[in-house]
Amino acid sequence: MSLIFLAQIANNMISILSGKVLANSGSQITILTPGGVGYEVMVNLKSAQEIVVGSEVRISTYMAVRENAMELYGFANANEKDLFTKFLLVGGIGPKTALHLLSLGTVNEISAAIARGDVDYLKNVSGIGKKTAERIVVELQSRIKDIGGEIGDDLGGAMGDAVEGLVALGYSSFEARDAVKKIDAKGKTSEQLLKEALQRIK
Repeated sequence: MSLIFLAQIANNMISILSGKVLANSGSQITILTPGGVGYEVMVNLKSAQEIVVGSEVRISTYMAVRENAMELYGFANANEKDLFTKFLLVGGIGPKTALHLLSLGTVNEISAAIARGDVDYLKNVSGIGKKTAERIVVELQSRIKDIGGEIGDDLGGAMGDAVEGLVALGYSSFEARDAVKKIDAKGKTSEQLLKEALQRIK
């Protein structure tokens, strides 16, 4: 079997993981699923800082298959995974570098930087020089509008307040943002959003 075929099979088999976090090294977490199987998952620094050992998480995943290794990468949501896979389309960028790029900010912040051709912003990642950053801009500017809706449309207002409320109650911002994003927020106060989000998390 070819490596490409194996990668396709792996991604079809493990696209989402949920379970208890047993360990967090800052770049990799270990998740124990309800079936008793533990998975080591590489995550970006931003996500690692928000994931608490002992908490329950649900993450999107991507399996990278090489000749001598199979590595599982995890993401806070489908938009992060989508941006990660788009980075892989750029020549010279592998999974680990793509994951580091996600630590720059939210999906919308990174997408906005690419849209405006902000090479210096992208260079803040170790291993990304000027030429690679320029290549990212050239190759992805026409693709990033499909990620996460309107560029720059990040959580704010009542939705942002609801996320802060959940964090104050002990939930990670990783869990809080995911729950609030699933709610139809139109015309609702932060208190209403917080109540709905709590129902979803429970």
